[in-house]
Amino acid sequence: MVVPSPNSIMKSCKKTKAMEIPTIDLSMERSELWEVIVKACEEYGFFKVVNHSVPKEVISRLEEEGTKFFAKPTQEKSQAGPATPFGYGFTNIGPNGDVGDLEYLLLQVNPLCVSNTSKTISNDSTKFSCVVNDYIEAIKEVACEIVDLVVEGLGVPDKFALSRIIRDAHSDSVLRINHYPPLNLKLKGNKNSIGFGAHSDPQILTIMWSNNVGGLQISTSEGLWIPVPPDPNHFFVMVGDLLQVLTNGRFISVRHRALTNTMKARMSIMYFAAPPPNWWITPLPKMVSPPQIPSLYRPFTWAQYKQAAYSLRLGDSRLDLFKAQKDTHLVAASPSHIQC
Repeated sequence: MVVPSPNSIMKSCKKTKAMEIPTIDLSMERSELWEVIVKACEEYGFFKVVNHSVPKEVISRLEEEGTKFFAKPTQEKSQAGPATPFGYGFTNIGPNGDVGDLEYLLLQVNPLCVSNTSKTISNDSTKFSCVVNDYIEAIKEVACEIVDLVVEGLGVPDKFALSRIIRDAHSDSVLRINHYPPLNLKLKGNKNSIGFGAHSDPQILTIMWSNNVGGLQISTSEGLWIPVPPDPNHFFVMVGDLLQVLTNGRFISVRHRALTNTMKARMSIMYFAAPPPNWWITPLPKMVSPPQIPSLYRPFTWAQYKQAAYSLRLGDSRLDLFKAQKDTHLVAASPSHIQC
């Protein structure tokens, strides 16, 4: 995606509409719970969850560690980079020229990888590793609870069809901490700027936390942008590309973006739930019934999908390459293991 000019950003910001973001209480009765989650995934691909199981101190400790890191001088932060792909990065989003007004840390969720990366991030790497791993374990449980409810709501016989993928020892899930510094209006000349351009997340599911600074927007099927009010006490859940495939298009991966439009710094933490690299992705059997309901997508591995994603711009539609009617040839990526 080519980052828009300030004038085009202002025009696109006018194409917004007010909407109440779906809010789902995870303490609800289970049969009602999976029903509202499925509905939210079908209609918006996005919802907020309250009464989750993650302790406040687990969140606040990671927020504190992130704040301390991003407050460091640039020279010190650079020692944790460049992000290839893990570690510290800034401005550049992917290898294809997309840029934004942000800096970030990208971490593999494997504890050994976290420990190794932490040595260049924090003066107290043991503490940083513990804080990150505590958050990862807690948020993974929320992700697994949500996908278990999804498969139950869809009537899939295997109740752990999706959470089993996320819990796999070779899961390719990652944790990303984004920091959007305050704008300097004298330099920018406009109070609206793209912090992270419009895109959908390629993984199964994203669970996002942010501080009390706005900027996140989601897109409707009509192409209208909906501002999401910040809520540091709860999480936001986004359907990813793989979940769209696994549900054979019944769920739609949500397009979203982040604007840096305030004089306050915004920090967000994303847990991207993903399968192992060599895991084959195909619609769940319950979602297809040939010839009446054929599979909309041809089988592919997560490694193949990542390979395609890295070859495209941020805002490009990656799933078009994997539609069943397409005869697009992609070189199969060989199975790989977690890399630090």
